[in-house]
Amino acid sequence: MTQGNAGKIDKRALFAWTLYDFANTIFSMNVVSRYFPLWVTKEHGAPDLYFSAALSLSMLVVAITSPALGAISDDTGKRVKPLLFLTTACVIATASIGFTGSLLTGLAMFAVANYCYQSALVFYDGLLPGVAGSGSVAKVSGYGVGLGYLGAIAGLLLLAPVEKNFGPSAVYFPTALLFLIFAIPLFLWVKDSQIIPGAKADIAGAFRKTSESFRRAAKNKNLAIYLVANFFILDAVNTVIAFMSIYANTVIGLDGMKLNLFLITSTVGAAIGSLIWGSVTHSIGSRRAMINVCRMWLVTLFVAAFAPNETIFWLVGPLAGASLGGVWVAGRTLLIELAPKENLGECFGLYNVAGKAASISGPIVWGVVVYVFSFLGGTIQHRLAVLSLALFIGAGLWLLRKIEPGRGV
Repeated sequence: MTQGNAGKIDKRALFAWTLYDFANTIFSMNVVSRYFPLWVTKEHGAPDLYFSAALSLSMLVVAITSPALGAISDDTGKRVKPLLFLTTACVIATASIGFTGSLLTGLAMFAVANYCYQSALVFYDGLLPGVAGSGSVAKVSGYGVGLGYLGAIAGLLLLAPVEKNFGPSAVYFPTALLFLIFAIPLFLWVKDSQIIPGAKADIAGAFRKTSESFRRAAKNKNLAIYLVANFFILDAVNTVIAFMSIYANTVIGLDGMKLNLFLITSTVGAAIGSLIWGSVTHSIGSRRAMINVCRMWLVTLFVAAFAPNETIFWLVGPLAGASLGGVWVAGRTLLIELAPKENLGECFGLYNVAGKAASISGPIVWGVVVYVFSFLGGTIQHRLAVLSLALFIGAGLWLLRKIEPGRGV
């Protein structure tokens, strides 16, 4: 049990749980956002489409297997061991990237690492209620998010000397090592709180429940519209997260510490933006806040697409970060207000599925746009790829305006 017999919170377990957020964000920032996209396009001279395919394929498998993993977590109560297995596999695959000179092998290792990182979150999130106790889930989740922001910044700063002295291919092993070191406390101090002896996961039932959830959501007009809108919005958002390093390097020429500082400004912007959008959402309502978040994203994407020089482009980092914070704060609040109270957990499951599906299609669209328009030369194809994301945000904004206000929305 993570909590004591008297119902007291185990502070050591709580700290270990939040520290895992610090650990896995080092992987997310260093590998997914910073180094691996450029490993593909710069070090191996491959088109963006190669990275798009590896990322999208891994997310497709995540989306397909998520119901099964959720069934294992919920039906058996076993979360720590699956989390340990997936974390270890992610660490090994990440470290392996730095030891291969083969583009295809590196893409395969990245796909495995990203799959394990994403899938581990199912079990990690499932541990939260047992760690936090029923009255502190939101607060402890916030601690994890905050440490996640710190992990993103720490990962960049700790690995910058490695890149400078040994080259970008040298960052993967220490990134994997940092992930492992900061994840270890969870496996030492956090225990499964409700293991069900002899229980087996009803995987077939989990897929049936997911299908039924979509059918129920489709009958709720406002909720259905929002889930589709959220899909389009996250199409753009997830693609920005994955490809901004390629864009900043290829189009603007940022590299080394300059590129790290650009990503740090976006991370700080996300932290500050989350706080600001929390107040805004409370003041004007989640629907209006989400509409304004989309408008901010459109401004951000147009500034990025048409930035004539590095000076103007530096605005993109904090703008994108603040917009990202708004998506999570206003978006989750809007979902809570639209979802039937008795099906809130189910609706959050659909929300997460939509996010994973958006991580499949968005990167592919980016890769195809860059590939198809590569004949134009220069930086035009990448600027067009950014503008294609504005179309996704525009579609999401149009749908949000179709949601009928009410119930605090």
